[in-house]
Amino acid sequence: MTMGLADKVYARLPQRGQDAAASAFGLYRHWLRSGPGYSKLVAGYRERDAWPAERHDAYQAAQLQRLLRDAAEHVPYYREAWSDGEKRAAREGRLQELPLLPKDPVRLRPDDFAREDMRPLPRFRFLTSGSTGTPVTTLWTAREARDARALREVRSANWAGVSFDEGRATFSGRMVVTDPHSRGPFHRYNRVENQVYFSAFHLARGNADQYVEALWRHRVQWLTGYAVSWYLLARHVLDRGLKVPPLKAVVTTSEKLMPNMRAVMEAAYGCRVHEEYGTVENAVFASECAHGRLHASPDAGVVEILRPDGSPCDPGEPGEVVATGFIRRYQPFIRYRVGDVAAWGDAPCPCGRPMPVLGEIVGRIEDVVRGADGREMVRFHGIFVGQDNVVEGQVVQETLDRIVVKVVPTAGFGEADSEDIRSRIRQRLGDVDVAVETVAEIPRSASGKFQAVISHVGRER
Repeated sequence: MTMGLADKVYARLPQRGQDAAASAFGLYRHWLRSGPGYSKLVAGYRERDAWPAERHDAYQAAQLQRLLRDAAEHVPYYREAWSDGEKRAAREGRLQELPLLPKDPVRLRPDDFAREDMRPLPRFRFLTSGSTGTPVTTLWTAREARDARALREVRSANWAGVSFDEGRATFSGRMVVTDPHSRGPFHRYNRVENQVYFSAFHLARGNADQYVEALWRHRVQWLTGYAVSWYLLARHVLDRGLKVPPLKAVVTTSEKLMPNMRAVMEAAYGCRVHEEYGTVENAVFASECAHGRLHASPDAGVVEILRPDGSPCDPGEPGEVVATGFIRRYQPFIRYRVGDVAAWGDAPCPCGRPMPVLGEIVGRIEDVVRGADGREMVRFHGIFVGQDNVVEGQVVQETLDRIVVKVVPTAGFGEADSEDIRSRIRQRLGDVDVAVETVAEIPRSASGKFQAVISHVGRER
């Protein structure tokens, strides 16, 4: 599957047309994420912020039993995959007796995870960014999209002292500026939500002033999105002595926030940096309080950190993150293997919230792909989104002007798919040599983790 029609139309529009398209998309997203019922969902999360631990435990147990019962009775995949004993455990709310869910069944049969007793209209289909090589198709109702936004508003934005109602700038994997040779501007403006979409694919020292100018022009009050992109821009801001407007906060997503990254960003942007940990599948969510601790929201799901034998890890002991989310009930993911390694904190948080504290998240920071002109890009594996004939894919940057893309193909993979991959790479990097290699499998690391992007090009520090 090649680039969608809407993307092709967008790519042909002039800058003003792309701004208009961004605003039209913003209008749709505003309705989807902040439409009817949203205020009530926000009020619910704010009320539960003050709950004592025992009330959270009771709420979580009730939500879990309802979710597991519905999955056992109404979701085709669980009906087929779970044994009679496991279905009985599900109906009784005994989560730990159920098998772990890898990503492959979700990738291959996403509709088999949709509840048969629900017929949501409209139904929304989204793709993850494919951080494990190929994306996962997620199915949503409008209420679920609003629930997810309400959670982020209260536990992420509000905890950081900001709101999605305030002007923000965002780094994400969207192809905001489609010309790889563009001289700017490197953003598009969503007027409906007062949101600046920054291109994550044009970050270079010489372009930094245009990014900063957009912050001033659109009166941006806070920043959110890819941690590494905001870090890369912050380095250029400090290096060139640029002055940013007064900002309230930075809320980073998608990659692990390292201490050195936080220090550089806080120096460049003059505000506090807060970390958010979650997945596009909305299986797990954690956010940073004023004391700098990451809290998992117990009313959003159950998070387990497990040893290889399936037993729970002790505080401070790294293990595999397994998540069961409450927000997405139409396509529930139960004991979902997120693909990350984390550890529980070993002490209560001074903020007093009785929510579990994540002491450490291991991984989720990818190699940065560099362009010959100095630009640096993250989340580069987004080239595989919509590639139906790619089972797994890995991008390897061998030199500044040579990229090797390793692909585990389906039987239908052909030259048109290879050419589409080459086109996507060049759209991001310009005129580079792109080799597409089909392979039987892509090796995992010594720890068993898949690496979607590997760069052998030295990175600036």
